[in-house]
Amino acid sequence: MKRLFLPLAAAAIALGAWGQRIAVLSDVHVTPGNENDRQLRAAVEEINRGGFDYVVVNGDLSNEGSDAELANVKTILDGITAPLSVLPGNHENNWSQSATKTFVDTWGNDRFIAAVGADSLVIVGINCGPYMKMGDGHVKQEDLHWLRAELEKAAAKGRRILSFNHYPLRENDLDNWREYVQLLQQFPVIGHINGHYHSWIEYRAGGIPAVMTRALDMRDGTYGYTILEVTPDWVHVYDKSIGRDAEPRFAFATTHRNEDVADKTTAWQQPDGFEVQKVWTDSASIFTRLGIDAERIYFGNSLGAARAIAKADGKELWSIPTGASLFGRPVPVAKGRVFIPTATGIVIADGVTGRAVKTIASKEGPYVADGITDPRNGDVLLGGYKRIERRTPAGKAVWSYDSLFNYCQAAAVLDGDDLFFGAWDTNLRCLDARTGRLRWAWNNGKKANMLGPGNVVPVVTEDKVIIVAPDRYMTAIDRATGRTIWRDNSHRYRESLGRSADGRVAYAKTMDGELVAVDASAPVFTELWTVDMGLGYDHAPCIVAERDGVVYAGSRRGILTAVDPAARRVLWQLPIGVSEINGIDLDPTSDDIYVSLIEGTIFRVRKL
Repeated sequence: MKRLFLPLAAAAIALGAWGQRIAVLSDVHVTPGNENDRQLRAAVEEINRGGFDYVVVNGDLSNEGSDAELANVKTILDGITAPLSVLPGNHENNWSQSATKTFVDTWGNDRFIAAVGADSLVIVGINCGPYMKMGDGHVKQEDLHWLRAELEKAAAKGRRILSFNHYPLRENDLDNWREYVQLLQQFPVIGHINGHYHSWIEYRAGGIPAVMTRALDMRDGTYGYTILEVTPDWVHVYDKSIGRDAEPRFAFATTHRNEDVADKTTAWQQPDGFEVQKVWTDSASIFTRLGIDAERIYFGNSLGAARAIAKADGKELWSIPTGASLFGRPVPVAKGRVFIPTATGIVIADGVTGRAVKTIASKEGPYVADGITDPRNGDVLLGGYKRIERRTPAGKAVWSYDSLFNYCQAAAVLDGDDLFFGAWDTNLRCLDARTGRLRWAWNNGKKANMLGPGNVVPVVTEDKVIIVAPDRYMTAIDRATGRTIWRDNSHRYRESLGRSADGRVAYAKTMDGELVAVDASAPVFTELWTVDMGLGYDHAPCIVAERDGVVYAGSRRGILTAVDPAARRVLWQLPIGVSEINGIDLDPTSDDIYVSLIEGTIFRVRKL
């Protein structure tokens, strides 16, 4: 392909009414007062002098997605004088103080579509996660529906389309990239622009020309942004370091030939001795695990709808709007009620009708943890931003422990009067479950929040607590004192952990797709066996669960694996979807298990 670059000044004059100039800022990673803060301000000043038709900020505005970071970066971006659209990246979605709500409240949406210049070009961008936990990027189901409707309107008017998001449109980056690319292929899309890797890379997505652009700060010590010059025949891509002349990087033609990206995987068959059945397909994405009682399954979706479906036939029984994406599973409690953790508080609903019985507003931040109940009296133990609470089934606060420095996310473990849970402030804690008083706190010595045990369900034995964390260690902690007993990094552990039905074995899924069995009662680290599940690299925090002599593990690519712990082998493996499995939930009233996938599906697994 021949590529013709004009000097930037000449190109700007030549474009005139038949071309568009777009500035792209990506991966700016601003924390108030850091060097990127200063350099972004300089970039905004330079962009304002550049005569651009449009400016796109293509994700990773912040480092931890905090409200303070987002407010600060907005004040900087508000200085841009050209039309502006802003998308979130994984740093806004994965580590969000507000459970992704503040971004939408600040910029009005997490997707955009706009006509540029002479109205012959439309630019469109969508969010792609991952959402509040480690995983591949994912385009929400409702965003794909919206994208199709908007592109149909743009194409009907004869407009060309330039696509944006934060993640590359490739396998191992976006779990539902095929569906996304196949949708784009149906319309006059001239190219795709993304960031994320802080590197210049040119690639093809189903034949569509695509470019990964620079970050604000690059390894070569420069700070800057990307310039796109779109003509009827070409898109020219320039690297613009602040205070320097623009340098040409890539150019691609606005016409291309689509390539087949269909999944060639054959349909899966029912495994011998088991029935795996899809019981629900949602119109939006599902980020929560499942609450289950005798008759119903409860969950929340990315549109903020809390829902109940019937176990008997999978029919929807009710749906409650909450206003923002849901991340913590609903908790069935006494008198047929259910606690629904939301971005703005707790809704207590009637499990049969969905009628809101009580709403508890939160001023501190969202509830994102998976709640549990105390079987002795039905009280709910539920974590949120900088706190964990105990409430009666009627919602009355018994105590609130608010000495956390970030949110707790995974379900806590209650054993007797001891409550064990991790938080994204580097600490694992043990509280007196009756009073909320701290017994002890443990951390792995790392200062980075994201290396702590923030999203792991501990395995608790008579004398120890076992965890895994993103520091890639498995650790056993003395239950009574919080003292470290042993630590092991012979495997690349992360956040996926579970226990055997008798509590004697801890199971960990590693980042290399192994299932490691460890003697939970031994005074030193004792590996019992390891099975390679053939998953390859995997960082999904889905818990591991055992039921009826079978161990189940879920992957980032929708693969459900059943392992026979006695024979130490994989029994079967099913690709039940393409997205991350949120959790493996045991039905307390039967021998069934249920799993939900981010793409919006729920499956029941039954051993025959």
